[in-house]
Amino acid sequence: MAQELSHARGLLRFATAGSVDDGKSTLVGRLLHDSKSVLSDQLDAVERTSQARGLETVDLSLLVDGLRAEREQGITIDVAYRYFATPTRTFILADTPGHVQYTRNTVTGASTADLVVILTDARTGVVAQTRRHAAVAALLGVPHLLLAVNKIDLVDYDQGVFDAIAGEFSAYAKGLGIHEITSIPISALNGDNVVTRSERIDWYDGPSVLEHLETVDLAADTDEALRFPVQYVIRPRSDELPDYRGYAGRVGAGTVRPGDEVVVLPSGRRSTVTGIDTADGPRPSATKGDSVTLLLSDDVDLSRGDLIAGVQDAPTPVVEFTATVTQLADKPLKPGARTLLRYGATSTRALVTSLDHLLDIDSLTYGPAPESLALNDIAQVTIRTADAVPVEAYRPGGAVGSLLIIDPADGTTLAAGMVGDRLAALHPETTTPAAPAAETEEDWLS
Repeated sequence: MAQELSHARGLLRFATAGSVDDGKSTLVGRLLHDSKSVLSDQLDAVERTSQARGLETVDLSLLVDGLRAEREQGITIDVAYRYFATPTRTFILADTPGHVQYTRNTVTGASTADLVVILTDARTGVVAQTRRHAAVAALLGVPHLLLAVNKIDLVDYDQGVFDAIAGEFSAYAKGLGIHEITSIPISALNGDNVVTRSERIDWYDGPSVLEHLETVDLAADTDEALRFPVQYVIRPRSDELPDYRGYAGRVGAGTVRPGDEVVVLPSGRRSTVTGIDTADGPRPSATKGDSVTLLLSDDVDLSRGDLIAGVQDAPTPVVEFTATVTQLADKPLKPGARTLLRYGATSTRALVTSLDHLLDIDSLTYGPAPESLALNDIAQVTIRTADAVPVEAYRPGGAVGSLLIIDPADGTTLAAGMVGDRLAALHPETTTPAAPAAETEEDWLS
């Protein structure tokens, strides 16, 4: 029942980003509080803490401060996720740190987002961190940006200030290739235009932040070919189901229905979908994000890591490709590194044969090839794999084309990346071709 309700509401994954002290925690707290997504005991605790600190009003940023404290102690994940729902939509919110040295966390939080909310202080306007977060969103192909011009009360709700900031940001974001940009003047502290529209900003007639999140159109984002990485082959061999053979996984992109012709990769064999099973029974279709079990008309040799794709535009398995990666670990990544590549449910040995270009995230231009990648670096690299992998160019939301580079010695994730040259996808006129792959370390791949 809960799954049906969530499906009917529609799901929006969004991330919040912004500089330190731009009011991001207050916005998240206000959003949760005013949408009645806070438990009473949580609110009681925040009220008591606010009173103990001598505050005249409740500090809603405290609703997420507990998560931040955990992050600072290193006992939980770097990106904190919140789940809440309204009568019209379900939300997964990725709360990312604002410090520049945590660019990797912004990448992680925004990598699966349909929309990124970027905050800026109305008193300072568009700053370097604002542009950096917009650039990260563009590299990740996030299709929707919301600029929340916060603390508008501190500039006397001045429309001219808002218009100037919104215009500057819109021009910059459009230059990155992002075409759907919405700007909203807010005061997270006072609740202006966060959940309900503010009467104090009578010159603004657009939606509140929550209204925009509830109504942003995601239909065009799901018009994709089917991609279904197989996580598990189900064969119960029971008296009731002696011949049952299903392929469990999560739809990465597109929609699948019984009767659809599909191709299984890397074998290339074709078959037809005969059914879609779930824990709640058969379904007439499954779309991006749904976890289901597919039944095929043929007894195809298929195992974990294989990909079921639509017959149109199916990817071709390759052993060498270009990727844009973000360094996640302190251990530097160097050319010739022997690694494991995780792509969907596939895991194979791989070499990072070359570090081709280091990306300047502020100017969105490539620099010379680095000797190694340090924490938070973003670069174009060339990867060679031991087994052919059906990779394809990255798509927004991480539907396809996302990967992990793992240290085989201890399982540490060294880098996360996107197949293809993401900067070339944004500005082909400013990029240079990737360097040819070096023929080295053949013994690691054999």
